[in-house]
Formats: sequence, structure tokens, C-alpha cells
Amino acid sequence: MTTYPTSLSPTPALTDKATLEAAVDCLIEHLPIEMEGGYTPQDLFEILLRAASCSDSIEHTAQRLQGVPSGNGIRYHLDKFVDMATVEQQLNATLQSRLPEKLRKSKPSVAIDLHLIPYYGNASAIEAPYVYRSQAKAGTTSFFAYATVYVICRHKRVTLAIHAVHCQETLVATVTYLLAMLSPLQIRVKRLYLDRGFYSVPVIRWLKALNMPFVMPAIIRGKTGGTRQLLVGRKSYATRYTLQSGQYGTVRCQMRVVCTYHKGFKGKHGIQYSLYVVHRVKIALNQLHQHYKHRFGIETSYRLKNHCRIRTTTKNPVTRLLFVALAFILVNLWVYLLWCFVSRTRRGGRVVYRELFALKTMLEFLKQAVEQHFPAITSVYLPATL
Repeated sequence: MTTYPTSLSPTPALTDKATLEAAVDCLIEHLPIEMEGGYTPQDLFEILLRAASCSDSIEHTAQRLQGVPSGNGIRYHLDKFVDMATVEQQLNATLQSRLPEKLRKSKPSVAIDLHLIPYYGNASAIEAPYVYRSQAKAGTTSFFAYATVYVICRHKRVTLAIHAVHCQETLVATVTYLLAMLSPLQIRVKRLYLDRGFYSVPVIRWLKALNMPFVMPAIIRGKTGGTRQLLVGRKSYATRYTLQSGQYGTVRCQMRVVCTYHKGFKGKHGIQYSLYVVHRVKIALNQLHQHYKHRFGIETSYRLKNHCRIRTTTKNPVTRLLFVALAFILVNLWVYLLWCFVSRTRRGGRVVYRELFALKTMLEFLKQAVEQHFPAITSVYLPATL
């Protein structure tokens, strides 16, 4: 059960107008755009924030507010974001501009993962480079893929970079790009957690060449050979294993075989085996599985992102990246505002009052503040009779 403070300060720590101002300033600072028709960049970003706060579409948002451009007018200005590399660089600068104190120059654990959004239809020449093929999901094998790097740290769980994955891009290139995005922050990676989708000879070989500490689940393959041959015994153990690939050769890696018990979970009993590839990681075998669960925070970031992602049917890869990145920016901003305004320092560490300022509260603040500038339509009028 959530507990709330019995008494509150007489002055507000944060208001809806201050929240909107912080969000708009963050976007204007790093996403320059020229406006027409008497509107300003602030007007455009306020409309986008209103759509994101309600997880709504641009068209419906334009219909609900007074004094804003039409849906076509808003999309006309959004189409000015053309170059994918430039927009991606600007969005990553925005993500990194509002971070909790002391995160820069620190040494946290980070996670890298791919987030797939289903794609339907036939890709045009503009869309095709960013249509990523993967296992069937939601009735399709085509997706817009976004790779993100995420900090695993209490009260500082933020996304540091996002990358629109090219259809011909290798996993090694994706990992290299995201790790390079940490350089401006001078962050040294304590431990890197990756999904089993990165389990491959090139990725493991490259991370070992970088001497990067990492933990990665291994895929269990084979009937009696392969990695399945390691699933023996009733105790966890460490061993070395040679991963083979007909295309990329072999790589020798450290393997950890972790034994746990189902204990009747989902009606299952007996031993459950988990395999992990590790490098320069000193974690007790009985704690490795629990440590890896910390990586699931990046999955939580995707769920939070879905609460504030603008809904759209556009297939323009640059616009879609903008909408997805805006959702991550809002989650980062929420963590930043919690750290800076809805917390107190004390002996033993900062106290963050998350229960007083949930993400949903911040989104409601944004919606309220925008509607003070662009009032919501409260009446419906029929066409005049002829």
C-alpha cells in the first residue's frame, strides 16, 4: 500500500505551468524548426506535448483545441524534419540534456535492447531502409526497430540514447553506436546487460575485444549437443564454451549455468536451467539470475513510453522516430523533475517522493497547462442549413 506524507509544505514544489515550461524549453533548445502562419516553435511543441500526454493523434488533438493549426498544418511543419541522422542526433542531445544529478561521469550498469513496433503494408523507397525483419509478432514480420541504451540505477532510470535501426545494420554496429553515445556524458559502464537477441559470435567477439564487462543470456540449442549439453547436474557451475557460426567462425566465451527450481510456479516443478555468457563479471552464481533481472527495467521504460507516445498511422520513418523519442524524453523529464523538485536530500541519500508525482500526474500537468494556452473545445455545432 502506498503511504503519503501526513503534512505538506505550504508552497508548491512544482506546478503544471513549470512542468510545461521545462518540457518546451528542453525541446526548443535542441530541436530547431522554422514556423509559418504566425505560429511559433513553442506552439508546435505544446501541441505535440498535448497529444503525447493523452497518447492521442495529431489530427484529434488539433480538433480538440482552439487556436491551433489544422492537422495538415502541423504535419506540414513536422515534415521539415527530413534528415534521419541529424534528427537522431538532436533527439539524443535532448534525451541527455535533462539527467539526474551525479549521473554524468558516473559508473552505472546499463542495458541495451531493441524495441520493435509493427509495420504493415508495402514499404516505399523512403521507408524500406528502416523496415526491420524479425520473428512474427502482431501479425507481421516487419517492424520499425529502435535500439536504446538505458541506465540501471535507483531513482536515475533514464534512456540515454535512441537509434533507428537500419534494415542492413549489424548488431555489432548497433551496439557500437549506442556505446559511443555515452562518451559525451563521460559515463564508464560498470556492467552491460543485453537481451538474448544479441547472442551471436560477432557481438560476443566485439564486446570481448572492447574488454567490456557484460552479461547476456545464451540460447539453448541442440537436442543433445550444442548449449543443451551444458544442462546437467543439480548445482550451478561455470565453464568455458566455444560458440560456432558457419558464417562468422568461432569465439571462446565464459558460460555460467544457473540452476533454480520452479517450485510449482505455473504448475511446473523440478530444475530450471539458465545459461549466461559473461565477461569480466564477478557475481556469485546463486546471484547472477537475480542480477540479470535488473535488466528488465528497460522493458519497463518501453511500457512507460507507451503511456505518452503520439498515436499515428504515418509511415515516415523520421516522424515516427520523433514521436517515439518524444515519449522517452518525457519519461526522462519525469525522472529529472522528481530528482530536482520532488525530493529532498538527507543523510544516507536523497528521498524521492515518487508517489506525489507519478508519470500520469506529470502528463495531466502538461495537458492542463497546454489547455490554458489553447482552450479545449467544449461545444459541437452543426453545419448551417442551406
